[in-house]
Parts: sequence; C-alpha cells; structure tokens
Amino acid sequence: MRLLAAITLYVGLSAQAIAGMPGTETEEKARFLDDLLGQMTLAEKIGQLRLNCIGPGLTREQMLEEVAASALGGVFYVAGRSEARAFQDAAMRSRLKIPVFFAYDVIHGHRTAFPIGLGLASSWDVPSVSMSARIAALEASADGLDMVFSPMVDIARDPRWGRASEGWGEDAYLASRFTEAVVRSLQGPRLSEASSVMASSKHFALYGAAEGGRDFNSVDMSLSKMYQDYLPPYQAAVNAGVGAMMLSYVTINGVPATSNRWLIRDVLRSQWQFKGLTLSDFNAVADLVSHGVARTRREAAMRAIKAGVNMSMSDTAYRDELPALVKSGAVTEEEIDEAVRAVLGAKYDLGLFKDPYLRIGDASGDPAQIDDERRLHRSEARDVARKSLVLLKNQNAALPLKKTASVAVVGPLAKSRVDILGTWSSIASPAQAVSVYDGISHAIGDPKRVLYARGADISDDPAVLDYLNAPGANPPDVEVDPRTPENMLKEAVEVASQADVVVAVVGEARGMSHEGASRSSLTLPGRQSLLIQALKATGKPLVLVLMNGRPLSIGQEHDIADAVLETWYSGTEGGNAIADVLFGDYNPSGKLPITFPRSVGQIPTYYSHLNTSRPFKVSTPLAASSRYFDEDYGPLYPFGFGLSYTQFDVSELTLSSTILKPGERLRASVVVKNSGKRAGETVVQLYIRGLSASVSRPVKELKGFEKIMLQPGEERVVSFQLSEEDLKYYNAQLERVAEPGPFSVMVGLDSRDVKEQRFELLDPASDHYVFDNNPGASRMMK
Repeated sequence: MRLLAAITLYVGLSAQAIAGMPGTETEEKARFLDDLLGQMTLAEKIGQLRLNCIGPGLTREQMLEEVAASALGGVFYVAGRSEARAFQDAAMRSRLKIPVFFAYDVIHGHRTAFPIGLGLASSWDVPSVSMSARIAALEASADGLDMVFSPMVDIARDPRWGRASEGWGEDAYLASRFTEAVVRSLQGPRLSEASSVMASSKHFALYGAAEGGRDFNSVDMSLSKMYQDYLPPYQAAVNAGVGAMMLSYVTINGVPATSNRWLIRDVLRSQWQFKGLTLSDFNAVADLVSHGVARTRREAAMRAIKAGVNMSMSDTAYRDELPALVKSGAVTEEEIDEAVRAVLGAKYDLGLFKDPYLRIGDASGDPAQIDDERRLHRSEARDVARKSLVLLKNQNAALPLKKTASVAVVGPLAKSRVDILGTWSSIASPAQAVSVYDGISHAIGDPKRVLYARGADISDDPAVLDYLNAPGANPPDVEVDPRTPENMLKEAVEVASQADVVVAVVGEARGMSHEGASRSSLTLPGRQSLLIQALKATGKPLVLVLMNGRPLSIGQEHDIADAVLETWYSGTEGGNAIADVLFGDYNPSGKLPITFPRSVGQIPTYYSHLNTSRPFKVSTPLAASSRYFDEDYGPLYPFGFGLSYTQFDVSELTLSSTILKPGERLRASVVVKNSGKRAGETVVQLYIRGLSASVSRPVKELKGFEKIMLQPGEERVVSFQLSEEDLKYYNAQLERVAEPGPFSVMVGLDSRDVKEQRFELLDPASDHYVFDNNPGASRMMK
C-alpha cells in the first residue's frame, strides 16, 4: 500500500512542480555545464554525442576502450551492476572523468514483466499502470540503469503494425493519460535519486501511422490530424517532464524524423518548450542515406545535428563525420555545444556528476544471484495482469470454470513461458514466468484433472519460422513439434474428449508482434483455426484464451467458442492471473484500448472516425452508404469493450444544463448499478461529438473515464465535468479552438453502447439555440 500511495503522489505532480525540482535547468547547473564545456576538446564533445552497445563489429573490449577515451557518452544493453561498474570505471580513467549513462528497453517491466502496453492500457487503471512503471524503475535502477527507452506512446490504428503491441492503442486521450503517469512514475519526484530513471519517450513522431501498417514505412498526414490525433501523447510526455525523447524511423510528409528540423526545433523545442535530450533510434542517422535525403553519411550527420538530434544511436556517423564538418564550417562548434549541453545536462539531472556510481553502488551490494527470485515483484505483477484481461464473450455463463472440473489445456501457446512475457520483455527470465498451463494447474491443484495437448504449431511455414527464430538462438523462441499436424490434431481431440471443458490457448508467437513484424493478415496463424473447429466438434464447452500483440480477426472463432478471453502477453505472473479469471477468483474488468476489425479489409476501423456524407445506419441500411457490402457493418469488438461476470446497468444520461457558457462547467451524470450477483469493476466512459463545426468532427471522442467497483445491488452516480477546454480541437489553420454550437455528450461502458444527450456551447456575441434534447431529433428551437 505504501508503494501505491507513492505512485498516486507521482501521478498527481504537475509539470510546473516537476520543473521546479532540483536537477532541472538552474543557475548552478548552467555554470557547471559552461565550465565543463570550456574544458572539453572537440573530440571529447563529439564522443558525448554517441550512444552505443556491444554488437557486430564492436566488442566489449573495444567499447571499454572507447569509454576510457571519452569517445562514448552513453551505453545501452548493459544490465547488471558489475558490468556497468566496469564501464563506469573506464569512464573514470578518461581525462575529464565524465560519466557515461546506462540505458535499456524497459517497456513493460524489467526483471518482473508486466503485461505489454496494450495489456496495461486494457486495464484503464492509471494507478495500476503507474505502479508497474515505478516497480520497473526500482528494478532497472537496482541493475545500474540510468535511462529507460520508455514509454512507447505511438498511436496505432492499423493492427497490421507489429509494434502496436508496445503502445497504448488507438486513442490520444487514453494514451496521454497513461503517458503522463508512466513518465512521472519512472522519474520519481527527483531524477537525482538512486531509485529514479530517466524516461525516454518514443518514437517521436507518428511511428504508429506508417502506411499499410508496415514497419519503417512512410507517413503522409495533414497537420491538423497530426496535432489532433497523433501528437498529444508525445506532448503529454513533455508536460510530465520527460527527460529524453527518441525519434522515429519514419518520414513525415517526406522528411525523416531524424532530419526534421520542423519536428524537433519548431514543435518539440519551440512550441512545447522541451528542454531535455533527443536521441536517434538505432542506426537512424546513417539511415538518412537510405531515405534519400542525404547522399553520404557526412551529409546525414550534418542534417541530423542541424535538425537537433543530440545523440546518435549505434551508427558511427557522428564520430566519423562531425570533425570534418566542423573543420569545413558546415557545422559550427556552437551547434556541437548545443547537443553536448543536452547530453551533459541529462547526466547532471541524473545525479551522475555528483556520484557516477549512484545506481551501480559498490561491489559489496551486488546480488549473489542476478536472477534471485527475491528481486521480483510477483504479487503486483499478478494484480496488474488480472486487470489487463478482457472478457470478449461469455455465452450462457461458460465462465467462470469450476475447480472441480477436469480441464483440457490445448494449444501451441499453452505451455509457453517465453511467449507469455511478450515482446521487449527486457531481462525478464522465461524460467521465472508462469504459463497458462502452469496457472491452471496451480488453481486446480490436482494434476490428474489437468490434461494437455499441443494440438498445432504456431506456424507450419518454414519462412515464418526462420523469421521468428533468430540465427543461432538456443533454445529457439518458437518450438516446432516433430510430429505431423494430423497426429497433433488427433491427440488434441482425444484429450479434449476426456475432459469436462476445453481451454484453447491460441494466438501469435511474441515475435509476430514485434519490431519489423508487420502482418498482411490478422487471422490466427498456422492451423490454429482448424484446431478450434476440431475441439468444438467434441461437444465440450470451449474457452478461447487469446495471446497476441495486436487485434485479430477471429469472427469465425468467436462464433463457435463459448467464451473468449483476451490476455495479450500478460507477463511473468500471466498464467496465474489468467487462471484467477478463468476460475472466478477475479472478476474481469478490462476494456479494449483498440478496435478489433472483422477482417483486414476493414482497416482502418478506429472508433473516432468522421461521419462521412452518407453514413451507414443499421436501422435503415442503404446501398449507397459508407460500408462494405460483403461484410457486416462495424467492428467485431469496439473500442472500450469488455464484459464482466456480473451485470452493470446504466441509467439515462442527465446534464446539469443544455447550455455551456465559456468559463463555466457542465456536469454529465449517469447512475450505474450492479444488478448481478457478484462484486465487480467496470469503466464508465465519456465521449463527445461536435455536431456542427468549421471542419467535420469525429463521431465520438473519449474525454473522460472512471473505473468503479460496485457490490451486488449497489448503485453509484458517476459524474463528469465538461468545460470549454474539453471541446477544443485543431482547426484547418492549426488553431486550437472550441467553436460555439451544438455538441453531443455520450456515456457508456464501451464506445458503441452509450446514453446520449445534447448541449450547446454558447457564443456570447450572438443568439444561441436550445435543443429539444432528444438525441434522435435534428430539430432545434430558438
């Protein structure tokens, strides 16, 4: 409870409070940096602009030599106090003894893996997500890390994109709420504390909007859409005081982010007043040649440094090209100093100049075993994982299961401890993870009543398997059963026939939802769909447990299953959390942060779309309307959707007024009642729509949510306050305005099933309209 209270404090801190804390731009800091810069040679300055890791072409010994020669400013993918100490010792042998910082990809936990980003977002629980980030900071800093490449805040509206798994989903408001909370929890009240780590939000900007959902692809987008729908989470990170910002790989309207002066200097630095450190992504400076905006690596280095990229990750373009560029005058030493000041400033804020070993400590404090079980936070991971699970179907109360039943656990992911950790699982150990089979076995407690069959491999395509398994990986990420598919299927049917109920654990290998892992199809890979059909044919109740890092098109599987539980990749304690929900020890409360399309042909299917000139109406379908004639209208599962083991009823919506005047607030209220037989949580969601504006507005926009717990029979009034600020958007001139006129306000438990009323934002300079407050009516009365 003390940890949760501390998290609540971090979340509540304002950006102004953070700006006033020690370790920010103070006179003392400025004098220190000026003095240090004055002592540095050009070579030492350029060395500070490089961030690198051990890898092909760079051995550990070579890296230690570079650190000792002040040729590196930061090191990533070194985790563990003893190893970090070796590199910091090397830095202390350099002429000026400038410390290096240590960074790592800590996206959803460090040693303890929490659910992936989509899973965390499915909780709609800001304190729980904050707690997961604080624990990640504690574990990462205890391993000597100073910076984490997190949070990943890219808006993803195309589920073909593999990296959708890392982020918060499709909605800017929801993503911004989680982004602010995570940044503050990672960085704590003071970055200079040993238990704080610097957040590096990524990927600035628009990485999730790559055309076709194909990783590294281009983005072509209007500025108003960019500012309204895609930039807010990055700005939320800045408002929360984020220390660093990592740039994206993509071109934005023809200009790569890594050389995009408008993006970095105009938007990030000037408009948002970001004072921190900017980082390229891996090899992205050299990649400017591939983009076709630089003819040579020298030109690439020049474009990146002038655009405002402070540190170059992995490639050697800055090291090799900046000295000659400065000598020729193409790059000024003032431009170099500007970048170096940002790097040194980050180290100052992290407290490394006062104590280079702040997070490393001395050898006497090193853990005897780096994977010591006592270093994990299992109870917190289990609690957060349970909140991330989304019940998508529960026909005839198929769930929860009885612990006295015999259960056939079937599927290629049922026993996988690697996959349940998810992508970018930092250094979480699969050996310490709990699989779905493990969790069900723990819950039942009698091995005779837990049956198992693999049923199918995750894929039968050799090319896919070669892609998923890195060369030389031992053991491989994806195991392949040597038996024929027919024999595996036969065994699964036989096992299922012996059980009271079948739990099929199906989905994607974690490598299918990863960097570079874009898919042209959203169906279950391999023979998993055939497996599900065969299991259904046994006549036994069939529960699908999905493990995946993106929305899948599972309409056929949904139709034949009795229950469907979305678990994403739920982390170290995932198996136990899933069993808690399957057997009713926890009542599921998760809601989808991203829409599930019926097929890949429906993409994009995000909920906050424009209405179009001829919107399709289910009640009065017309041929000439915006729809696909060969598929049912609408998504398979809408944004914000998620079921419970109890029943929640929502009253009609009431407004405190049908008029909202500038400077005042309007209250929207509903009564939510638990009319079921057990306690449960649900998420009450508030949406708005501008009905008449200078540009067409989305049919719904999330503007608020509240997660509530109700006992059976209990009811509660849930109220939301709306002000003129909540109605603002970026118009065609990029002005953030709230235009007077009619608005619809909607409240419900998902984005599809809502209660609606209307009000008007008053223009004090003119007459106003008062609505006949019937959402189905178009008549207005003066």
